[in-house]
Amino acid sequence: MEGQQSSEGTPGGVEPVRLRSAAAALTSLMALAATSLVAGPAVAITAGGPCALPRTAAHHSLGVDTWNDEYPRPVRQLDAVMIFLSFPDSVPLNAPRELVADHFPATSRFFARASYGKFVLRPHSQRRWVAMPKASTAYGIKRDWESGQRATYLRDAITAADPTVDFSRYDIVYLVADPNAPGVDSDATKVVNFDEPLHADGTDVDRVVTVFERHPPDRNVLAHETGHVFDLPDLYHRPRDGKGDWDTYVGDWDVMGSQFGLAPDLFGWHKWKLGWLDRRAVRCVTKAEWVTLEPIGAAPAPGGSLGTRLAVVRTGTDTALAIEARGATGNDESTCREGVLLYRVQAETASGGGPAEVVDTHPGSAACRGRSVYPPLADAPLGVGETFTMPGTPGGRTRVEVADRTRSGAWTVKISTA
Repeated sequence: MEGQQSSEGTPGGVEPVRLRSAAAALTSLMALAATSLVAGPAVAITAGGPCALPRTAAHHSLGVDTWNDEYPRPVRQLDAVMIFLSFPDSVPLNAPRELVADHFPATSRFFARASYGKFVLRPHSQRRWVAMPKASTAYGIKRDWESGQRATYLRDAITAADPTVDFSRYDIVYLVADPNAPGVDSDATKVVNFDEPLHADGTDVDRVVTVFERHPPDRNVLAHETGHVFDLPDLYHRPRDGKGDWDTYVGDWDVMGSQFGLAPDLFGWHKWKLGWLDRRAVRCVTKAEWVTLEPIGAAPAPGGSLGTRLAVVRTGTDTALAIEARGATGNDESTCREGVLLYRVQAETASGGGPAEVVDTHPGSAACRGRSVYPPLADAPLGVGETFTMPGTPGGRTRVEVADRTRSGAWTVKISTA
């Protein structure tokens, strides 16, 4: 949720370095929900090609031709600090190490599998609670948080942590609140960006993850929030009245849609954007051709290549049809259905507005009721022998035919553009 798991690091492995300018900087800080950040400076990406949509000014744009260097790109080891915040109106019932175990090593394993080992998320957790100066109820913590109260919370949290945390050592900051404090609302877990970076210990702190989860927390919640730190959008649909179905865009098929999904691995398109898939793993389809798709969540054989993981048909200036295989492996081991998944990508659509939408190739049917977050899309993938014609693509249609599944688990697909 926005503005909505390596080893456990080295508990207490943070040095007591004084935060020289945090209090002054935070006095004038305005904390903005992550939905406010727009396209920043571009860094060229070599994995482009004719099917690489351009990055637009839309928040968390799914354009992949350039990288927004306002965000850390997860193609190396990144270090994250977990700071645990207590309040004078509540005595914590859990030790920090218990709350660390809620999220790690699970979150690090999620990203290690999703990135094929190209990204390491290394957490560093504090051993002790950091005392906040005000009662938890004083901050008005809730999902749609009033910006002034949120800024006060962040000011107090960073100031309280400053004697024991050297922020220059970390790429990601997790502020973890006592889950049993009376004013804590788990719906307030989100990524918060600053309109002006906080300068602390010789580094800019551009954003923090505010964690208010219960103990134990929602599954994969920290993987979802950490995805926002890497410029990934929310893929769920938020009803205006808050009472409708949130999962109509992508259902179970990406953790950025739901942390409860049965197949939460990141879309191949997201992996392309993040730098985990290069041009050898992405096939740009411009005419009828056969493609062998390796399951997006399967680890490559030791010393072997990724093979083709994503096929793309360009459908417009800012739009494309993405085609990938999903199997019961890696982060998708609990998937409801295996097969070839189709989804639309729109680079001009902002986070939360449906920048990716799964194509329901079996309209009128559903699967895994009681387990799926959105059963109508749980059976969206095509199986062997099935064909789907997608309207609204160049020349009027794209036809996807699943011909076979190899002994190794890859899917043989014929993609035809009319």
